[in-house]
Parts: sequence; structure tokens; C-alpha cells
Amino acid sequence: MKTTPSGSEYHLNGMNTLIRSRSGNQHTAEFEHFKDFTIASAWERFISEIEAVCRQWLADGAKNLVEKSAICLDAAKSIYKVRSELKYSTKNYIMDYYFEPSSQGRGADWITPSHDLQQSFGVKDFLVIAPQSASGVVLDAPEASKLLSAVAIALSNCASLWPAFVPVHDPSRRAYIGIQNMGTIFTRRFEADRIGSQVPIKLMHLEGLYELFVSKFAYSTVDLSMHLFEVHFKMKLTYRTLPTDDDDEVERNAEFQGTGEQPEVDTNKKVQWDYVCPWSEWYSAEDPAKGLELITVWSERSILSSLDMAELENASPFDAEKWLMSPNISLNLEILDKSMVGFASQLHLLVNALDSSLEAQYVEDFVSVENSGSENVNSSAVIPPPTVLDRVLKELLHDDTKLNFVNGETNNSQAIKGAPLNSLFAQFCLHALWFGNCNIRAIAVLWIEFVHEIRWYWEELQPLPRMPTNGTIDLSTCLIHQKLQMFALCIEKLRQEKQEQDGGAKTDDDDDSVENSSQSFSDASPSLEVYDDSFAEYDSKKPSDNLLRSSVATSKSNSNQQNLAGATDPSPSEPTRKGSAGVVGSMMLLKSQQQMHAPLTQNLPLMTEDMHEERLQAVEALGDSFSFSAQLEKETLSSDMSAFKAANPDAVFEDFIRWHSPRDWENDDSGEPGVSQADANKFANTKWPPRGRLSKRMSDNGNSWRKIWNDAPAVPVSEQKPLFDPKREGEKVLHYLETVRPHLLLEQMVCTAFKAAADTLNHTDFGGLKLMKSRMEQLYVTMASALKFLQRKKTIDSEHIEDLKRLCDIFKSVEQLLITAASLHLKFLRAPRLSEEIFNDFYKVYLPRMGTGAENRETDMVPSKKHQILPREREVVAGMFTPPTANQSWRKVLSMGNLLNGHEPILREIIFSKRDHVSGSYYAGSEDGGHLQEIETYRMYMSGTSNDISVALAVASCD
Repeated sequence: MKTTPSGSEYHLNGMNTLIRSRSGNQHTAEFEHFKDFTIASAWERFISEIEAVCRQWLADGAKNLVEKSAICLDAAKSIYKVRSELKYSTKNYIMDYYFEPSSQGRGADWITPSHDLQQSFGVKDFLVIAPQSASGVVLDAPEASKLLSAVAIALSNCASLWPAFVPVHDPSRRAYIGIQNMGTIFTRRFEADRIGSQVPIKLMHLEGLYELFVSKFAYSTVDLSMHLFEVHFKMKLTYRTLPTDDDDEVERNAEFQGTGEQPEVDTNKKVQWDYVCPWSEWYSAEDPAKGLELITVWSERSILSSLDMAELENASPFDAEKWLMSPNISLNLEILDKSMVGFASQLHLLVNALDSSLEAQYVEDFVSVENSGSENVNSSAVIPPPTVLDRVLKELLHDDTKLNFVNGETNNSQAIKGAPLNSLFAQFCLHALWFGNCNIRAIAVLWIEFVHEIRWYWEELQPLPRMPTNGTIDLSTCLIHQKLQMFALCIEKLRQEKQEQDGGAKTDDDDDSVENSSQSFSDASPSLEVYDDSFAEYDSKKPSDNLLRSSVATSKSNSNQQNLAGATDPSPSEPTRKGSAGVVGSMMLLKSQQQMHAPLTQNLPLMTEDMHEERLQAVEALGDSFSFSAQLEKETLSSDMSAFKAANPDAVFEDFIRWHSPRDWENDDSGEPGVSQADANKFANTKWPPRGRLSKRMSDNGNSWRKIWNDAPAVPVSEQKPLFDPKREGEKVLHYLETVRPHLLLEQMVCTAFKAAADTLNHTDFGGLKLMKSRMEQLYVTMASALKFLQRKKTIDSEHIEDLKRLCDIFKSVEQLLITAASLHLKFLRAPRLSEEIFNDFYKVYLPRMGTGAENRETDMVPSKKHQILPREREVVAGMFTPPTANQSWRKVLSMGNLLNGHEPILREIIFSKRDHVSGSYYAGSEDGGHLQEIETYRMYMSGTSNDISVALAVASCD
């Protein structure tokens, strides 16, 4: 083999040339005709080219190569590659340099992800040179040897210790030959090959693999089974959970470890993994945690004979020193695809329906294809058959008395103006997501039939299902939910009236309009403070806020009239007192100096948001600062004044103001507007009436309150006409539901559907993962901001639709993230540390892709990190390897040991090594001739199964 001359030889050749040139021409030195005969041949030029490339890579260093053009080969960014193209004779070659940017050396062989050659030969940085062909391997043995020699010479000239490899034989064999200069007289040679089928039975077991390694350094005539050869051994076994077989009956009894409970399903039927999750009522999600790989590691130990190997083969995986786990979690970025079903995909369809709803004036226009205004609607809209419609309405209107309207919402969801999760309209929206393909025609049909069913409840006076009847209307919800609340209250009121009529005549004390709690008014000062605020509401011309007065009025009448009357029976000389709720503290009437009584009053009539807005618009249109605001409340105010007069026959207008609106009674001193009962006689002659007067606005001529007072008769509440007409208000609600514009319906459906879907997902038990909880809170904030424009009653344009579709993408990401969290939590109920650690690593990878809506099939699987399993967690992980079923194992023949619950390792990796002590005299640069150093003279890496085995041998020698 020809080698490159040393530097002195270069210098000598140059001097000879210079002497010859001077003898031919004494005037000039002709260096331009210098001939370097050391690279005269193509072979030498090929070596020189390899050397130049390697010197450049060495000069750049790993850090600069990463910044320039190196290609990262794994998600962990632990190994990179640079490439250079070379040419020798008529053939083109590719030389790749694989390197790790970290300068801390190789990590553990079993844990750190690496290139196959790193694992096989225990090297870090290396070169691979191969022909630029379809196969990428050298099929000719002399050519392979020549390539390896060229690279070895070039690396020697560079003083580099990089190992070099050449792929040989058929590509399926993954065979290599290689060489490495160890910096001494020792050279390490490498060889790797693979048996892809018909593995000898002897090599299926650890004893045979041990004897194969020993045969590489023992004499061939020695009986290997009868002699002891100390070698070093370590092993890694990889197990993988079997994929779910659709033909198997899945029983979940043992799946929920540590719960101690039996699943509430028929175990003879196949159930989905997520049947306990809240979204399972609407769809079944694909399990993102498709399985796991378990790695058991036996640390290095000394082996003396094949008998030791037989014992190891029969050992349990629980005997391994270390367990590592790598879950297989799919990113599943295609949830918006039609083939993937989830809340996000259906919300996307609902947004499309909202876009289509702008094309018609009435919901009925979408039912008939001929009347539909859009060709796109005609071509794609599908209406489910009547049987499906009947089933949906039956489920929707099922009367579930156990529904909890409080627990259905969170503080975060209240910022979204929709209906509560368990309410009738929220359930309608969720059913609409899955009715047909959630197109505008299907929604129109469902809504029309839904309103027809609502009318039936009205005509039959049946309680409206899924609606509370607590006597209030929640103005923070959407308008349709408010209307349904009003409707349910109207039905309840009419049912009560009908029951009272059927039960006979009523007394004043039994009047339904005055049914309240039995709270006494003996300490009515807090009520006065509330009324003080109530008057401020009148004054600020905000009739919409007067709904608060309903609870105030109730508190004023929270006594039983008959019981209170007994405590304050009037004398025969006093006028008849009716409808008293009790004495108001120490206050006394100005004219008669009698104790003031608080009257029983009617509750304010219920109003929805649009009714409040109508009143506000009327106030703004007419603009009379105070008098018109009072005129709007005339009926309510007149009712209160009539009740006050009936409870206080000798009262004057000033008495009513002192009770109803203390701010409009101005005292001349700092005393109370009235006097105490104990001092009534004392101040009867000297300080009565108290020094005070009405406020300026109450004392003005033509004040509307005084006019109402003068016109109001003394009538107790039991004899007054009710302020609230349930029959009229119920018919108004039905009219609204039947004539609501399509885009207004869809706007409220979009808000409610987003809110209800998020609330449903938020009920998922994911084990208290902080990152998941934070992401859900952020989703609510994002939805509240994105859906706000739907509450402003502005025209929806294409930009708004695009914003809603982007919101669907964000919702999709959080939905998939939460499904993953739930899956991990179910699988690791008794190992919460593992579920949190796995989820946190998954979250770091998934976070940059959230809300992009992009499809990336190449990165569909998350780069899995190996998580160490603590001894107390091993039983939990081992329990996931359920014994294989008949369908899964009928064609498998167990020929390897170390079984885990009947599961054979999918990969067995073994490293045998032999170390020898060599004298320091072998080392070229050694100064201590008697020093001995230990080097690894033999190393064999074996990986595979009983049907496929790869062997890589590295031998260090000084020949």
C-alpha cells in the first residue's frame, strides 16, 4: 500500500527542482513549473481530496459545522451530519461525517438516542464513505478495501482518530467494515453483519451468543462449554404493548388500577378507552397514548461460563437494575379533517353554518331546498331522517331532575355570554353539532321541531325540562336562554294558579304573589340601606338594573301577614291596617306619630335583556331626566304606594319617601329621621315632627312621584292586580322563538356551543396537571375575547368568520392536549409522577404547534423521551402488558426468555467485551516502559430477536 510522503520528502523534492532550474537558467527561479509527483495518480489525488475535506471539518469544529450546514438527525439535536461529494476515476462517492456537538463524550449506550453505528461499535464521531448509487453500498470487496484504505491514509495524515466505515454487501444486511487509528500502534477494525431469517437455534439464546463471542478470541480446538472465559456482559431488553385488536373483547375491569371499583358497563361488550370521560357522550376519541415501550437494563457484570447466561435468560425483568419507559403519543394534528371527529371539528362546521345563515331572513327558508338562498347549501346540506330527529328531541327534552346548573359552569366560563352547560339551550347546541353534518338546513329543521315541542309544553302546562324555576332571569346568559327562563317561569306561575283554582278560594294570606320567607322586619335598617341603593337606580335612569329590586321587595315582604298582624293589632279608634309586614325599626309616622309599618309588596315583573334595552331606548329617546324614568316605573311605584297606604292609613307622602327613598329626606340636624319608641313621649311636645324636609327634586311642583301618590288608592298587595302577566309573557317568548332571525340564532348557538364544549372538556379528570389547568384557563380567556363581537349586534363579515375558524384551531389543539392528559391519567392512576412527567415533556413538544391548524405527517409522532421508572412504579407499568389474547399470539412461537406477563422482548441488545492489559512499550509516545494500561481488545454488540439478529464486532490489534 502506498503512503503519503513526509514533510522532509516534500522539502527534498523541492530543493532538487530548484537546483535543476538554476542550472538551466541562472537569472530566474522558475517555481511555476514545480511538479508534485506524490499526487500524480488518481488514487493519490483521491486521498488528497479526502484529506482536504477532513482538515476543513477538523478546523471548523462541531460548533461551527452546526451553524453552517450540518443536518440534525434527531429531535433531541444530539447528532448531526455534514456531507461532501468526492470523485475517484469515473465513480462518484459521498462522504458523511457524523458528530455530536456535545464535547462531554458519549452518554449511556442504552439511554441516549444515537446512530446505529454508534450503538454497534461504541464510537462517537465517525465517517461513512459510500458510492453515490441507488443501493448506497459497495458490492465489490476490493473496492471496499481500497476506499477504506484511502480514508485511513487521509485521516492518518490529518492526525485524526475518527473511525471510518464503508457499507458493503446487500443493503438489507446493513453490513459495514471499518477501521480506526487509536493513536498508538494499535488499530481497531470493525465488521458488522445481519441475519434476517433462519437464525440458528443456538443464537436464539444467551448461551449461544456467549459462545459466539468467546470463539473470536479462544483457540478453535478448545471446547468452549468446558472452559471458563471471563467476559463483561450487559443487556437491554425492549418490550412493547400489543396494539388493540378490533376483534377482541375489551374488558376494562383490570384497566383502572388502584380504583377498587368495577366499571358500570357490561364487561361482555366492547367499550372504548374513554367511556368514563365527559366527551364520550358525544364522540369517542382516538387514544393518543397508543402504547408504550419498556426498556429493562441489566448493568455490566462478569460472566464466566454459559451456565451464567442460562440463568440470566430465565431471570424476570423485575431483576433488572433499571427500568425506562418511552410512551408512544401521537400529535394527531388532523382533528379538523372530516375523518377526525371532535368538538373542534363540529364547531368548525357550526361556524360555516353561521356564515350561511346570513343569506336568508327566516329559519324556514333553509328547510326547503327551493327556498334556500345558497347553491352551496343545496349541494352539501344533508337532513337526517325523521327517526334520528325524534331520537334527538327525545334525548334533548328528557326531564332529568338531577341536573345541577351551578356545577356546570366555572368562573372562567361565565365571561362567555352563552347558556349554562346543563340548560336546555346549551344541550340543544351540543346536539345540533352532531345532527347531520351540522349544516344550516339540518340546524333549521332541528330548531323548528324544537320550537314545536316547546309550544306543546306551553299548551299542556308541563314543566320545561332542563330549566330552573328559581324566580330570576340571568342576564349574563344569551338571550334565548333568558327567554326560555322566562318561559319556564310563566309555565310554573300558570300551573300554580291552576292548582289554586282547583283547590278552592284563597285568602289574602295565601296569595301566591306574597308568598315569601318568614323573616321579621323588626330590624329593617339593612333593608333601608338596600332601598337607598334602589332609589339610586331609579335616579340614574337605568330601568335594566331595577331587576335587583325584585329581591329587595321580597325581603320587605318576608313575613307572614297574619302572624305580624297579631303583634300590632290596632286599637278600635285606629283605621284598619292591611298588608303589614311588620314595624320598621323606630321610625314613626310624621302626622299621627304612630309606628311605621313596612308593607307587603309585589315583586318586580321579570324582564329579559331585550326588554330592559327597550326601556333604556325609550328613556334615551324622550330624554326627560327624571319624570319619565318614574313614569316607566309608574305601575310598580303605584303598587308600592298603594301597599304602603294600606299598611299605614295615616301616612303622608313624606312618610313614604322616608321609608322608600331615605336620600330624598334631608334632616336639619344629624339625628335620625324618626325617633325611638322609648323617647316618643319625651319628644312629643318639643321635637315633633322632626326637623327635616323633602329633597329639591321631590318638592318641585309637578313631581311625578307626588302625583302617583295622590292617585294611588290604599290597596293591600293581596287585592292588587299582579304586575306580571305570565300568559302574555309566555306568548311573547313563543313568538320570539318562532320568528328569530337565522343569523341571530346561529350567533347565540356559536357562543353557547363553544362555552358548552369547553365546559364539557373542563370536567375531565386529568389528575391535576398544572400545565393542563393553565391551558384550559387560557382557552376560556381566548374564547371570551374572540366571541365578544357576536354580542355587539354588528354585521358579521368574512374577517369575523376567519377569526372564528382560527378559534376552532386553537380549540382543537387544547382539546387534543386534554385528551392526551386524560389518557395518561387513566393509564397511570397509581403512578401520578409518571403521568405528569410524560405530559410535561409532551407539552413542550406540542406547544409550538398549537393553534397552527397545520398538517405535518413527518412529525406526527412525538419524539419520545425515556422516563425512569421507580421501583414502586414497576407494578403499574407491568400491569399495562396484559397477557396476549388468542388472536394476538396464535402465530407467535416464544423462543426467547425474560418474558413479561407473556410478552417476549421485541428487541434484545447485548454487549460482550473483553479487556486486556498491555505494556506501555506498545505506545509510541510512552515514557514509562513498565506501565500497564487496560484496553478493550474485543467488543461484540448483538441486537435483534429470535428471527432477526445483527452482530457488530470490534477488534483492537497491533498488526
